[in-house]
Amino acid sequence: MKAFYTDHFVLPLPAGHRFPMEKYSRLRDLVGELTGVDLIEAPAASDTQILYAHDPSYLIKVIEGKLSPQEQKEIGFPWSEKMVERSRRSAGATVAAAKMALNEGIAINLAGGTHHAYRDMGSGFCVFNDSAIAARALQKEISSKLKVAIIDLDVHQGNGTASILENDPTIFTLSIHGENNFPFKKEVSDLDLGLADGCDDSTYLNALTESLNELGDRFKTDFVIYLAGADPHEDDRLGRLKLSKEGMRLRDEAVLAYALDRKLPLAISMAGGYGKEIGSTVDLHFQTIKTALQFQKKY
Repeated sequence: MKAFYTDHFVLPLPAGHRFPMEKYSRLRDLVGELTGVDLIEAPAASDTQILYAHDPSYLIKVIEGKLSPQEQKEIGFPWSEKMVERSRRSAGATVAAAKMALNEGIAINLAGGTHHAYRDMGSGFCVFNDSAIAARALQKEISSKLKVAIIDLDVHQGNGTASILENDPTIFTLSIHGENNFPFKKEVSDLDLGLADGCDDSTYLNALTESLNELGDRFKTDFVIYLAGADPHEDDRLGRLKLSKEGMRLRDEAVLAYALDRKLPLAISMAGGYGKEIGSTVDLHFQTIKTALQFQKKY
């Protein structure tokens, strides 16, 4: 199984910044010890690929460093050339994983899940929307007939993804998230399920099963992009839900089984994770990768 990494393209942040940049290098170190996983440096998404999902005027502002202070505040990162390169690589990793999954069943982006980026603006630690870019890249660079389902299980709604793809019947957006969590103004996905604070394993897994069944009934997909956020976990600082580590594993298994049962290629991104202890978040992401490796062997 191929895993694309970007952690050595470091996004410089001020001291005390709450974004857990360190988790990516720690995750790669763990993945490097797994038998059956090949680590590959992520390519950079090209301008053409970014424009599959974003407006030219926004791309130019990002590249040339012309984002206003307010736009940078909305993203949550100060602009720098390294920020631009890191964002290109994070999107490129999902594109590469998606293309690799067509041949191998499953492939991984060890970062990604930047689902708050809109067509014309960044938001919530997201500059470019890697899922929307990757879905469109499959259609424009592999086959225009491919229909893609984006299953977003980050605890925060994939508002940017929903907005970018709202009028695209060839890409289905599913978001299961905390109803009372960021973003406080939700967009409309093809299927949204907002969960109450304190949601436990049983409630979550039942909701996921129902949502996957509805996805299967409503949309004939050829490919799945899965945002496997670690932030629904009970120890996440920003999550508000109460999933156990075992519940998180069962969540991943449900999505992987959905894809395997239908022989659908699957690209996975790590998405969010803000554990009280960074090691807890890294462990949850690592659990997702180990589960994916078990399923990849069945393809």
